[in-house]
Parts: sequence; C-alpha cells; structure tokens
Amino acid sequence: MSTAFTTAESPFKSDNTPSNKCGFTLMNNQVGAVVAEVMSGMDNVTVTPLPSMIRVDAIGKMEVVYDEISEALGEEQGYFDAAQFEENMSTHYGRMIHLDDRTIMFANPEDAAEYIGFDLTTR
Repeated sequence: MSTAFTTAESPFKSDNTPSNKCGFTLMNNQVGAVVAEVMSGMDNVTVTPLPSMIRVDAIGKMEVVYDEISEALGEEQGYFDAAQFEENMSTHYGRMIHLDDRTIMFANPEDAAEYIGFDLTTR
C-alpha cells in the first residue's frame, strides 16, 4: 500500500492581484507617533505600531494634511511640511504626490493621473 503526501499551499506564494492599498512607514519617534495618531482618525486608514516603526495603511487614497499635523504637534501652521514628512517616513507604497499643503497617496496609479499630467485616453 502506498501513501500519497500533499504539500500545503505556501502563504508566501506570488500574487499579483491589486490590493487597492497604499501606505507608508514612520519612525517610531515623537513626530511619527503624532502623525500616526492624526492618520488613525481617518475611516479608511489602519495604523499598526511596531517596535521600531509605525505602519500606516489605507484603502484607495489618503491625504496627510500638513496643518493638521502641525496643530497636533502644538506648532504653528506651516511647521510640518513635505521635508518633515520625508524625514520621518521610512518607505512607502502606492503613488505619492507632494503638494504645498499635503501629501496624497493613491493605491492605483490611474487615480493620480490628473496630478502627474498623465493622459489616460487612448489615441
């Protein structure tokens, strides 16, 4: 009698299905904690504190509004900006667009087309 063995499906298999998510990681410091706290108030955002970093993930699109962060930090409007955000962010995924007053992240590059001047029409 022979015994047949089967191998369990790997949880690390390749999957190219779009996730419809975007996000970034922050340093787990005072500024990163405040940014994460502000972002956690959004409906489509999930914040995951880890020992050395903080993950901020969103479904579809999210906006990091600099004046909201400045206020939460107890600073004047204009204190927190793209440079401060970049300094505290480790990495990101999705399309990231920096504007003067906010950073917008998109899960789908097509959704960022108007900001980057990309024409989605076929010729």
